[in-house]
Amino acid sequence: MILQWAQRTDSLYITIALADVKDETIDLTDTELHFKGTSGDKPYEVNIKFYAPVDSKAEGSTYKVLPRSVQFFVMKVPSTKEDEDDEEFWPRLLEDKNLEKNQVKIDWDRYVDEDEEAEAGGFDTNALEGGNAMGGMGGPGGMAGMPGMGGAGGMPGMGGGGGMPGGMDMEALVSPRHE
Repeated sequence: MILQWAQRTDSLYITIALADVKDETIDLTDTELHFKGTSGDKPYEVNIKFYAPVDSKAEGSTYKVLPRSVQFFVMKVPSTKEDEDDEEFWPRLLEDKNLEKNQVKIDWDRYVDEDEEAEAGGFDTNALEGGNAMGGMGGPGGMAGMPGMGGAGGMPGMGGGGGMPGGMDMEALVSPRHE
């Protein structure tokens, strides 16, 4: 299991690379992410504390269980300090930088440098469309593990993203090139 992440000034994209996840329990708070699930009859668990607060109840915060991973799109809490321009991009995902070295990898497919964010735009969230809203969906009694509620269900072979491999930017394929 690999935990990858990328960011923009207003959001995070987190991927737990784990195939065929079943019986998942996902709980996102404004400071932490807790994930439990099984893959190949083996239990897996991720518990992380974010570097800074996120907005777990924001309309855009969502997740989706795909055939090869669990992907999260999480909105950051906007900075309230006027002079804190350099804090829009986090230096790391986790509060504890010692844990980050062994547990977290940069998602180079989604990575953009701070200076290039305007050109790159936001994350391609097509694979997450129809995903689960984060607020209150996971945990005991939540809808995350219920059949037909966006869990590991779906049509076999569809890959969750319309049959396209993960990370493929459909807009770039469809839009005309401007050179």
